[in-house]
Amino acid sequence: MRDAVGSFVGWPSDLIFPDAETPTRPTHKAGKGISRRIESVASQKEVPGQMLDKASKEIPTTSGTKSQIMMRLEKMVEESDIMHGVIRSADMDEGVFGIAHSELIAKEDMQQLFEHEELGIAVIHTYIWYMYDTLMRGTELCNRFNFIAASRINTTFITKNPTSVMNELVDRFMVAGDNTTPSLYFLPFNSGNGGHWVLVAMDLSRLMVYYLDSLPGNWSKYPSMKKTVDAAILKFRSKKNYHNRKDITWVRVQVRKETSDEET
Repeated sequence: MRDAVGSFVGWPSDLIFPDAETPTRPTHKAGKGISRRIESVASQKEVPGQMLDKASKEIPTTSGTKSQIMMRLEKMVEESDIMHGVIRSADMDEGVFGIAHSELIAKEDMQQLFEHEELGIAVIHTYIWYMYDTLMRGTELCNRFNFIAASRINTTFITKNPTSVMNELVDRFMVAGDNTTPSLYFLPFNSGNGGHWVLVAMDLSRLMVYYLDSLPGNWSKYPSMKKTVDAAILKFRSKKNYHNRKDITWVRVQVRKETSDEET
């Protein structure tokens, strides 16, 4: 997982912090398993996608091959009690998502990884938890990058009660404290389109929202999500008495586009 961080997308250069130290100490918890529409008036423009040179040529494919790390992980899981029906719990403190909670990890969660199936929330959350625990905990990166639980912000909840979801986002922004320092809030968003995931990164100080989507099109495919995110950012800034000097700008960060509705 450490080798995969930062290797798949052309990320905007102004969001790269080359001076940040990457800790090498293993801090993950031993014994834990690995897991299971209307456009906003305030943001009417989208900036064309940004992409680093040759990025599309360097993105590895998954069809027909498995990495050494994945093969070792698969062998380890096959020899564990998870394959015999035992369920593990990954306990995540409030530093990861702003709230403390646990994810239950079962055999089917591991199969999602090994068989390249639709990923569930438990897998997404556990990956984020591992990345946070291994690369970020106790470092300056905790002040620069924050995560939002996908289980609390998704298409289903927005459809049922958009105001409640907006307030959830505002509460998460408030938990992080000082938002005058440039930082990003990452939201893995399940669009409800066959389990398709979109990664949304919000920069509250600059009124910028970046999103990564492997399917063609733009944010107009997710109008309720965009409207909710915009409303949450503006409400947060109002509560903090920040001046909104410009509209919220949405930027698509390009990744390799899929040719069908199936993600590899």
